[in-house]
Amino acid sequence: MPHQPTHALTLADFLSRLAARTPTPGGGAAASVAGALGAALAGMVVNYSLGKKNLAPHEAENQQALIILSTAVPMLLDLADEDAAAYGAVNELSRLPEGDPRRAAELPQAQRDSVQVPMAVGAMCVNLLRRFEALAATTNRHLRSDLAIAAILADAATRAAACNVAVNLPSLPPAESEKARARCDALLAESARLCALVERACTA
Repeated sequence: MPHQPTHALTLADFLSRLAARTPTPGGGAAASVAGALGAALAGMVVNYSLGKKNLAPHEAENQQALIILSTAVPMLLDLADEDAAAYGAVNELSRLPEGDPRRAAELPQAQRDSVQVPMAVGAMCVNLLRRFEALAATTNRHLRSDLAIAAILADAATRAAACNVAVNLPSLPPAESEKARARCDALLAESARLCALVERACTA
């Protein structure tokens, strides 16, 4: 099946490929798309808030948030493709004989990419959650449930991406692995904290 960028696929096509007996797209792409869904849903919340008289003091802030959210969606879809490429590279290079010069030259970086890409997804989603926390006070209160769902999706994306980080950590040198594990743990804790704050604000 020829590769197509995730953003070029219909939702039905993406889900069909995700369900197929192929290594990519897989969990990493699903994590990125969950984050993109959260960003897009928060964008809807902002769009329903722009131009409202009672939210006029927050208009500039909401406009800026919309730009950030609109940028985050394609970035996360690109990360879905980067994750698939990283996994594909590790899968291919790992199958080469131990003495193959290409394996020795390229596999270490591919293994780093397999950790760095999902880490980037988690970091992006934590930043989104920080934005969602601010939006709880500046957006249309009638869309609070949508903002809470956006937060849940972003937190789920962080947690899902962390699974991919964890499974690939053993391939890194010990010092790099420990540093990446600490970074991932910090992202998970912050994601959970922020998601709880947004959910609480949206039900107050």
